[in-house]
Amino acid sequence: MYNIKNSKMLASLINYTNLNNMISEGEMKEFLEKAKELNFHSVVISPTYISLAKEILADTDIKIGSVVGFPLGFEDTESKVAEAKELINKGADEIEMVMNLSHLKDEKYDLIENEISKVKEAVGDKILKVVIESKALEDYEKANAAKAAEKSGADVIKNSTGFVSPNHIFENVNDINLIQKYAPKIKIEIYGGIDEYKFANQVLTGGADKIGSNKGYEIVKRYKDLRENTQVKPKPITLGKTN
Repeated sequence: MYNIKNSKMLASLINYTNLNNMISEGEMKEFLEKAKELNFHSVVISPTYISLAKEILADTDIKIGSVVGFPLGFEDTESKVAEAKELINKGADEIEMVMNLSHLKDEKYDLIENEISKVKEAVGDKILKVVIESKALEDYEKANAAKAAEKSGADVIKNSTGFVSPNHIFENVNDINLIQKYAPKIKIEIYGGIDEYKFANQVLTGGADKIGSNKGYEIVKRYKDLRENTQVKPKPITLGKTN
């Protein structure tokens, strides 16, 4: 839970995301410059543009994240491991791997844990996030997914790819509560539909460690305009009692 003190802190809690599969290099440069302007915790981009991001963000602390098995997660384990290794070689700092939800539905936890463990071994000391689709899962499935991810060494569990997202703050907080109860050591990222500061603040207040958003720039700029760029001249007041 966070008490947001300023726009710098807010940006540090956002993974600014652009996984548009038809984005041009020029558009990606513009996106990365916006990320650089506000100094987000990370950018999450396609493997295509990792090298470009390394170049543009070289003089910042912004982490570079990219995706494995995205967005469906049904690739075999060897393919996911190979993808993860290639992303690390390109310069990625954080890997987001989509869980095989067919295995989750069939309660094949040994296969899930084996896959996560192998991908974590491939990424080493880099951050591994395991992505589920909580909107499409029952609560017991979310709990078991979180337990498997934590047990297998994942650093973060993320609730959505963005294709099937919880659309209400109470759904997100329910996910957070479940994960914290059944996998208390794993970090939590909430993604999908977070397009304004009010929603972002609610999710962070609800217990998320980070949020992912395509609208990260707009969220932080709006907050900055309201809290830091608004000039208010206080009226004179008297603090003592008056007769």
